[in-house]
Amino acid sequence: MGKAGEDLACGELERRGYEIIARRYRRRGGELDIIARDGATLVFVEVKARDGRAFGGAAEAVTMIKQRRMMRLALDYLTRHRLTGCPCRFDVVSIHLEAGGPAIEVFQNAFDIV
Repeated sequence: MGKAGEDLACGELERRGYEIIARRYRRRGGELDIIARDGATLVFVEVKARDGRAFGGAAEAVTMIKQRRMMRLALDYLTRHRLTGCPCRFDVVSIHLEAGGPAIEVFQNAFDIV
């Protein structure tokens, strides 16, 4: 479900005007699902897909631990690509696969940098 969810997320983000820069940016500390640009802002995106709502919403699965991991990976990306002073934010794309088709929500600026 991971890659299919990311494909749906990329389609929705592009529909909203984002430019996809990278997918599955992997480093030793983990992975960033999508890195995109929304205008001048660099956006680090976590995708959460679920095939039901029995265990809560997909966006609720982005815990504080996951947020910290994303921040470390984002800093690594910014450092490796020498992107100082670049405005950044963290978005979460929640996908619920339902009978009528996927329900996709984009939470911009889903959490603050700690």
